[in-house]
Amino acid sequence: MCGIAGIIGQKATEGGLQKMLMEQRHRGPDFTGTYIKNNVALGHNRLSIIDTSANANQPFVSNCRRFVLCFNGEIYNYLELKNELKNSYDFKTVSDTEVLLAAYIKWGENCLHRLNGMFSFTIWDTKVQALFAARDRFGVKPFYYAFKGNSFYFASEIKTLFTGGIQKKTNDLVWANYFAYGSYGMPNETFWENINQLPGGYFLYIKEGNISIKRWYVFENEIKKYKEKLPFEDVKSIYKNLLEDSIKLRFRSDVPIGFNVSGGLDSSALLALVNKNEKGQNINAYTFYTNNSDYDELPWVESLLKHTKNPLEKVRFDANQVKELSDNMSSYQDEPFGGVPTIAYAEIFKKARKDGVIVLLDGQGMDEQWAGYDYYLSNNNSMIQGVNKSPFKPEILNDEFLKLAKKPEYPKPFDSDLLNLQFRDLFYTKIPRALRFNDRISMANSTELREPFLDYRLVEFAFAQPLNYKIKDGIQKYLLRSLISEYLSDDVTYAPKRPLQTPQREWLANDLKDWVQLKIGTLKNVGWFNEALMEEELQYYFNKNQDSSFHIWQWINTSLLLNSSKKT
Repeated sequence: MCGIAGIIGQKATEGGLQKMLMEQRHRGPDFTGTYIKNNVALGHNRLSIIDTSANANQPFVSNCRRFVLCFNGEIYNYLELKNELKNSYDFKTVSDTEVLLAAYIKWGENCLHRLNGMFSFTIWDTKVQALFAARDRFGVKPFYYAFKGNSFYFASEIKTLFTGGIQKKTNDLVWANYFAYGSYGMPNETFWENINQLPGGYFLYIKEGNISIKRWYVFENEIKKYKEKLPFEDVKSIYKNLLEDSIKLRFRSDVPIGFNVSGGLDSSALLALVNKNEKGQNINAYTFYTNNSDYDELPWVESLLKHTKNPLEKVRFDANQVKELSDNMSSYQDEPFGGVPTIAYAEIFKKARKDGVIVLLDGQGMDEQWAGYDYYLSNNNSMIQGVNKSPFKPEILNDEFLKLAKKPEYPKPFDSDLLNLQFRDLFYTKIPRALRFNDRISMANSTELREPFLDYRLVEFAFAQPLNYKIKDGIQKYLLRSLISEYLSDDVTYAPKRPLQTPQREWLANDLKDWVQLKIGTLKNVGWFNEALMEEELQYYFNKNQDSSFHIWQWINTSLLLNSSKKT
């Protein structure tokens, strides 16, 4: 888990690259390496996880000296791949980095289909003077890029590109869609003009300034492998085996591992599976709480952990910390993020790092593969769990800015409305934004976050199952609940999903009222809003119209991003 950055072209200088690497040093404080030659400048910030020796430092050059790799992420099945490659490559390290490079040398772009992991990497081919870059199936690890003049820039974070000299200018279309429709942009877009991201499941190739981009992971085609309907108990057995294998692979680490836990089903499933693995029975569990019984899941967590040997590390979070930490969080995220729960969640990683726990597991991904959100039941196009009416306030935008907004249209490759909603959430809405929030949270604290439930084998298999295995008699994630009931009590297994984790609505209206007014007051000169209507809506919110605080947080977050000069 690391940071990568580079410049290809006339602007490729060591001084420029070093500035970029310093900007994202939090992603990899253990070593900073560069490769500079002619019009090529490649850099790497290393967070040492597998093979912590200096032998595995990057940029990593192949034995033949032709290929130079900069890699962010983990290849979980590297030992199996290494066994396949041992007769074709002379390995000098015990790292997954070298295995990835050897796989590319042997199989080219087809190596991507063999990788089980989270990754974003570039490989510079010195012979043909071309750069190959790829991103994992679901986009767990980031890859941003931009052109300036005749040079191509890439990095793990947007701020790194700003530091490299890319102009910071708002992408007004993406911002307008954010306010009008709650969109965080399409997979190739960012909130900043002329800065793009490589979507998950894509690779790019750049030579002599010409770029080509190709989708290498076609999820719709992979689902076709599962045409045969299997009996319910057979599906449970197969899925259980895949879960256990996914957890086992993600325990491969040369540094201490812990995991994040809440009182929900997915987190409880993670707890049960972690403790089935011998390596997981004594590792730290982390959770946060706010001392508000309407939201806290601490009693559930403590009840779950009574029967395990996992030490529980509890992180207290209160309203005042929102003021203290929001600017910093915004500067790490570079784009709008998920509000108070995101800031609170980050404190877990800060605590883990202090404890010397460098790798954490969490339970992201079950709702999307097993249809766990409430709007799957009503089959509507909502994107936010647990709200009764639209949380968006497009009427607050001025007419000229609102005209820029275009309602996002997502592909519908399946015959089923439910499958199309799941597909949207996996590749366009829920998962992409959650993964972006979580990557920045973990990396801000120089820790690695692993998502075992997003193993592509699990997602494909679960997604392809019949509707009545996912939702039955109004019970969502039905098969998963049935499976987990073997480990946990019914009050956990069949508890309803709880969408809110912090008292954000109450804090923004009461404890943080002055701060909220101060932040939103800075938006008067942006030119996007009808200020009178915004003030009216804000007062309406303060006076107990608090069904949703999404729009209030949008405005605060916009102020943080556009007005803060705070650096990481």
